[in-house]
Amino acid sequence: MIKIAVLVSGSGSNLQALMDANLSGQIVGVISNKPAAYALQRAQNANIATAVIEHKHYPTREFFDAAMHQQLLDWDVDLVILAGFMRILTPGFVAQWHGKMINIHPSLLPVYKGMHTHQRVLRTGDAYHGCTVHYVTAELDAGQALAQGVLRVHQHDDEDSLAKRVHVLEHLIYPQVAEWICNGTLVHTQQGVLYRGQPLTEPVQFTKI
Repeated sequence: MIKIAVLVSGSGSNLQALMDANLSGQIVGVISNKPAAYALQRAQNANIATAVIEHKHYPTREFFDAAMHQQLLDWDVDLVILAGFMRILTPGFVAQWHGKMINIHPSLLPVYKGMHTHQRVLRTGDAYHGCTVHYVTAELDAGQALAQGVLRVHQHDDEDSLAKRVHVLEHLIYPQVAEWICNGTLVHTQQGVLYRGQPLTEPVQFTKI
């Protein structure tokens, strides 16, 4: 059984979606860089181990990431899932978890990397928006996309309504991709990513009008 750790900084709605999905893997621990993150309470309510590793207690990003890496090793983790984890990871840490760490980003990558995606979509006047589950690489929001949730931007959408609709999609596709990894439907190999035994050349798409 694949052992999963989830990295969080905030309320943990995606963590809750992962816990509610009854994955065939096991969430063995949750790490937060913020002791007040409600995600920790969600994990404790589900009897999942938690660890608070506050970045401000470490002199550099490298020392902070080393502490997280050691905790992940202590839990014997196979898969790291970023769920609202608001820290940029060092290239060294990312390299140690290459092919074993995924993130979800609120845009249809490769467009709108970084912050304020809903605002940027509205400003540009895009017809479609959504979210992308991708492998984490040293370059921000640039790892291979595994799945995307796609929705149509409505005429009267604002940043708040778009954010809420995208969150619904996140809670759908993130647990699905995690389960694919857990049950072997999606596999990271040295030759590339396989989905149902075939090379994954484009992200799997889920649509919601």
